[in-house]
Amino acid sequence: MLLVAAVAGVAVAYPSVAATTCPGCYGLTELRPGVYIERDLSPQQRSQVSQTVDAATKRVDTFYGGRKSSPSLLICATEECYQHIGGHNERGIAVLNRSVMLSPRGLDAVIASHEMSHVELHTRLTSGAEVPQWFDEGLAVVVSDDPRYLAPRTTGDRCLVLPTAPLPVSLDEWLSTASKDTNTYAKAACQVDRWLRANGDRQGLESLIRHLNTGETFDSLVPNRAPDHSP
Repeated sequence: MLLVAAVAGVAVAYPSVAATTCPGCYGLTELRPGVYIERDLSPQQRSQVSQTVDAATKRVDTFYGGRKSSPSLLICATEECYQHIGGHNERGIAVLNRSVMLSPRGLDAVIASHEMSHVELHTRLTSGAEVPQWFDEGLAVVVSDDPRYLAPRTTGDRCLVLPTAPLPVSLDEWLSTASKDTNTYAKAACQVDRWLRANGDRQGLESLIRHLNTGETFDSLVPNRAPDHSP
């Protein structure tokens, strides 16, 4: 009885955790291994979901040179479904760094790959090392190639907005700052993109992850400061 009560408590307090653990309990059905959708979607909607998942997976795979994560994806075509599984006003969200939930507003390759990038990064941090929120979010913008926050790859410098002060480190700080400053994602993306280009892109990131996994601290490896104005 205590176990049943505990499970029920999790479902009430953290429906997103419960939904990713048991998608079928929340009315979702498996479209293909690891991908869960609302029941009764039309063939066209199912095709859109599959195309989105394939495109998002390709972006993450291309950036990292292969994936080590395989998050379950819970995808809603209606706001009612998304709220039912614990979603709120966001387009999508990574849950416990192992699953991704997408709202109908996030059913595209950019949002899907952004959230999948969070899972991939934390999967590679095998030591449980933490990275500041600005780096995690900025990296996800780079991986997803989000045109809202980065200039095209063909430009010499992809920065749209330069950070002028240290960026938010904790999740609470990030959420507070981003809710007040719409350029927060662009600033983080600028700082991460410039760091990547100055450190060998993927090789630099792989080296950073290796050092973090051996116990070094992020602050000793990557400065949280505004990059200079030169490309």
